[in-house]
Amino acid sequence: MEWKTVALALLVISLGFLAIPIRVPPDTSTEDVNLFKTYVSYYNKSYRHNPDEYERKFKGFQRSLRQIERMNRLRSTQQSAYYGLTEFSDLSEEEFLRLTLRPDLSSRGERHKNDRHHHRQHRTPGEHLNRIKRLIKIPTKNDWRTKHVVTPVRAQGSCGACWAYTAVECIESMVAIKNGTLRSFSVQEMIDCARNGNLGCNGGDICSLLSWLDDYGVPILAESAYPVTGTSGTCLLDRSKTSTVRVAGFTCDSYVGSEEELIATLVNHGPVAAAVNALTWQNYLGGIIQFHCDGAFSMLNHAVQIVGYDNSGPIPFYIVRNSWGPLFGDKGYLYIAIGSNICGIANQVAAVDVIF
Repeated sequence: MEWKTVALALLVISLGFLAIPIRVPPDTSTEDVNLFKTYVSYYNKSYRHNPDEYERKFKGFQRSLRQIERMNRLRSTQQSAYYGLTEFSDLSEEEFLRLTLRPDLSSRGERHKNDRHHHRQHRTPGEHLNRIKRLIKIPTKNDWRTKHVVTPVRAQGSCGACWAYTAVECIESMVAIKNGTLRSFSVQEMIDCARNGNLGCNGGDICSLLSWLDDYGVPILAESAYPVTGTSGTCLLDRSKTSTVRVAGFTCDSYVGSEEELIATLVNHGPVAAAVNALTWQNYLGGIIQFHCDGAFSMLNHAVQIVGYDNSGPIPFYIVRNSWGPLFGDKGYLYIAIGSNICGIANQVAAVDVIF
């Protein structure tokens, strides 16, 4: 496979092979074995000297290789998503879901469908047509990064607090839109202190967090005043410096069947937070995701920030910021096709307002 040959050549040139004991079934290809040796060395995997763990991870790696080949064969255009080896490629699907995603996110989200902040879309065909007419002046594309209101991509590591990262990212963007100053705010404050059913690195959700911030007028501290640790800790809010930045209202909307309104929100309000199904992102490298990504509400397991969109090409897409560090995807970003609730991106979308 061409992508494997290129990847192997580049890694070999950079690092060379490392002799690692491994028990390999007789039907395993030499190509897979050699590629895995280089992969383990390149990412400096902790199990490199543990034969039992090495063998188990090799099986997950082989599963990823077959999945990468299958998904790349199904690409329909040069703009379509393409896949290859990532730091997650040695994980089984169950490990990827458990260690990187939040399997309980959809059940948490169900609780918000009837609360005062959630606005289900129920429209007649006539109302829908009138809505489209009002959206005609929406620009062909909009990218809030070019307006300097999006902070650098963060890496959540093994802490399952994508919900906190995403909410804080939207707060940062809204503060920058309102006063022209881009500042980083504390994700760790949310991890340690947020109540309303949130459990730090063990899970939470965007709408519950924003509700807690809004209802209690919680001051949102600068990142420098409450720096990230990557683990759940004791809330230090009372002993930290105060802040005047607060949430002043938010919505959690469903845009399923009306994604043109989601685009209008991006243009007229700013970046938003969205719950998604990221299970097929394990080996994502770039391009526009159009397929292989279940959009059912029950499959939601991750939270991301949507920072823009582009309708100018043959495949309209959202610009999505992830929290797996700048080495993931396209410098920490990925692209999801507009219009079919791909990856469940329109199921639960939060927009926030701030005061300071």
